[in-house]
Amino acid sequence: MKKTIYTFLFAFLIFTARAAKVDTLQVFSASMQKNIKTCVVVPDNYKKSKKAFPVVYLLHGYSGNYGSWVKDFKELGRQVDQYGIIIVCADGNYGSWYFDSPIDPSFKYETYVVKELVPFIDKQYKTIADRKARVISGLSMGGHGALYLSFRHQDVFGAAGSMSGGVDFRPFPENWDIKKRLGPITEYPENWDKNTVTNMLDLVKDNKLKLIIDCGVDDFFMTVNRELHAKMLALKINHDYIERPGEHNLKYWENSLKYQLLFFHDFFNESLKTK
Repeated sequence: MKKTIYTFLFAFLIFTARAAKVDTLQVFSASMQKNIKTCVVVPDNYKKSKKAFPVVYLLHGYSGNYGSWVKDFKELGRQVDQYGIIIVCADGNYGSWYFDSPIDPSFKYETYVVKELVPFIDKQYKTIADRKARVISGLSMGGHGALYLSFRHQDVFGAAGSMSGGVDFRPFPENWDIKKRLGPITEYPENWDKNTVTNMLDLVKDNKLKLIIDCGVDDFFMTVNRELHAKMLALKINHDYIERPGEHNLKYWENSLKYQLLFFHDFFNESLKTK
C-alpha cells in the first residue's frame, strides 16, 4: 500500500514539475487610464531556455474575461508545453468587441491590445517580437476581434483564427451590447458597416495573413460564417475554413482550439525558417 502511495506521489510530482506556468498581470492602459488584468501562460522550460518564444494571443467571448481560457480550457497548459509557445489571454471587458468605440471613449480595446498589450508582453517576456511569430485567435466575440485586429494590423500579426466568430453582427442589432459600443443600428448604420469583419476584406491583400476560420453547423453564427467564407473565396483570399458538428459552447471550442494551435504551430515553423 505504501509503495502504491509513494509511486502515485512521485508521478504527481513529476507531472506538476513539468507544467506550464500561469502569470496574472496588471497591464496599464494609457488610452483608457486603467489597469487591465491579463493571463500569460509560459511553457515549462521557459526559465531555463535561452531562446525566445512565439506568441499566441487569445480573445475571450462576450461576458468572459482574461481568466476564461485558463479556467475553462483544461488542456491549455499541456498545449503550451507541447508547442513551445507563450499564450497571452487578453481581457476585452464584458462586451468590447475589441474595437475602439466611436461613441464611448472609455472603450478603446483595439488600441489596448495592439499598441499597449503587445509591446508590454514583448518587453516583459522572451518573445520573438515579429509578426512571423505573433498570431491572434478568439471565440465568438473574440473570433470577430481576432480577425478585426489582424486585418487592420497585419504588421503586428502574421496569422489569425476565429472560432464560432460573430463575423457579421448586423443581423443581431439588439444583442451582446453591440449597440452600446456603436450606437443603435437604425441611427448609426455606418458604424455597424465599418466595424463588422465581413466588410473589411478589402484590407486583406496579397494573402499576407494566414487565416483559419471554423464554426459548428448548429451555431447561431453559422450563416454569417458561411457568407464570410463565400466572400473570401470570391476574392481569392487564402484561408482554412472548417465546418463540423457542434454548437456555440465549450465542447466545440475545446476541440476547435486543438486544430487552431496546430495551424499556428505549422505557421511558426514555416515563417521562422529564415530567422
